[in-house]
Amino acid sequence: MGHAHRGRRGYTFVLWVATLLLLAESRRGKQPRCPSECTCTKDNALCENVRSVPHSFPPDVVSLSFVKSGFTEIAGGSFLHTPSLQLLLFTANSFDSINEDAFQGLPHLEYLSLAYNNLETLPKDIFKGMDALTKVDLRGNMFSCDCKLKWLVEWMYSTNATVDQLYCSGPPSYQGRKMNDLVPQSFDCITAEFALKKTLVFESISVEAFTFGDDQNVVYAQPFSGRCSFMEWDHVNMEFRAYDTIESTSTVVCKPMVIDNHLFIVVAQLFGGSHIYKMDSSANKFIKIQDIDILKIRKPNDIETFRVDGEFFFVIADSSKAGSTTVYKWNGNGFYSHQSLHPWYRDTDVEYLDIAGKPHLILSSSSQRPVIYQWSRAKKQFDRRTDIPEMEDVYAIKHFKVKGELFICLTRFIGDSKVMKWDGSMFTEIQTMPSRGSMVFQPISISNWQYAILGSDFSLTQVYQWDTKKGQFMHLQELNVQAPRAFSLMSIDIREFLLASSFKGKTQIYEHLMIDLSS
Repeated sequence: MGHAHRGRRGYTFVLWVATLLLLAESRRGKQPRCPSECTCTKDNALCENVRSVPHSFPPDVVSLSFVKSGFTEIAGGSFLHTPSLQLLLFTANSFDSINEDAFQGLPHLEYLSLAYNNLETLPKDIFKGMDALTKVDLRGNMFSCDCKLKWLVEWMYSTNATVDQLYCSGPPSYQGRKMNDLVPQSFDCITAEFALKKTLVFESISVEAFTFGDDQNVVYAQPFSGRCSFMEWDHVNMEFRAYDTIESTSTVVCKPMVIDNHLFIVVAQLFGGSHIYKMDSSANKFIKIQDIDILKIRKPNDIETFRVDGEFFFVIADSSKAGSTTVYKWNGNGFYSHQSLHPWYRDTDVEYLDIAGKPHLILSSSSQRPVIYQWSRAKKQFDRRTDIPEMEDVYAIKHFKVKGELFICLTRFIGDSKVMKWDGSMFTEIQTMPSRGSMVFQPISISNWQYAILGSDFSLTQVYQWDTKKGQFMHLQELNVQAPRAFSLMSIDIREFLLASSFKGKTQIYEHLMIDLSS
């Protein structure tokens, strides 16, 4: 990039070049000509009471200099009619804007000075097509070294022109740093957002994305219409479409479970008992194969499926006073009650997770602190291990991992929701989120991105993004979902969709979009 010119030495060079060019015009018998809006001196065109640089310069002019000109903008195509320009100076002005095509049509321009013009940024590709440039002077501006100027750093590394040493005026993390020392990798300009893709006409209380065969599917529990509604992705029309239903009563959870290429759906109901259905591939419909003991499961609220030592299980959290959270096991023909947990505690949620290489369950309850169970391979059942202290009234717990470290999100309807980290012996609190009216705090992972989505019955849904450097979640955006109860992620055709159930409004589907802030 060449050596930096500092102080008066740089201006001496500018004036020397300008003088040479003016002398060249004089020797050809030409006098510098100016547009009618401007008053000309020997080496400057001074334009008063004109906001934008005029477009009416003589086509054969080779140098123009604007010092304290009073211009506040350089519009696109300002120099299209002066293709012979070799030197162009804008110094000590105060620009509100410079158009990205301001210097379009200047293939012979060798020297460009935009020094001391109070510029905070420059439009991308403003120097495009100016292949003859040998010197660019950008000193004395107030450049903010953010993503909008990432392109300038990239250009400085690729151009053959000499660029004087520049200093960043912002943001605070870069203030005072030399822009010439930055590299494109210095800028973290990729962000993301969830954009509304589709609104469905029904309310739902649970949503589960799953894969069966080669197809990606989603099933919603509709409590008011009493059904499990299945949708699939239409690869031709690039849209979600309905394809099947299971009729039920007061449905609260429709939980898919694939075992040996067979699809089972556990349908939990508030009334009439809960049931298990199996997809009959030959008849292409769901057939009820089993009822669930109504004495054990009186008021189901959540279902979790898992696999331990090659065997398949599911567990239903029962929120009644008389029922019992129960683990069921697949025996090759059906599911049978394997173990009762946590009786009479009105469990609202159950989470299966791996802690230190061992299977665990965490049960959440409105009546006591969350309880942690650990799988005993000798007994082939879960043993109560401990609870999470000082954490009453937790509605649900969901886990996630960042770089191998284990975290949990604890949802609380009254009070603040929490993020906790496993320190090797216990969970310790690392972050608190205001969450009045929350019944879902769902972490989701997309590629290298980690999010946590906090729903509320009384405010907008809050989306948080994990900041690796700070080791906690930072607020990203808000979603308008009425009374959200569940969120699920669906990956298909190199696209990511967030499925959002709504208990009192329309169910929604959002798409995860990547945004380059430097473009």
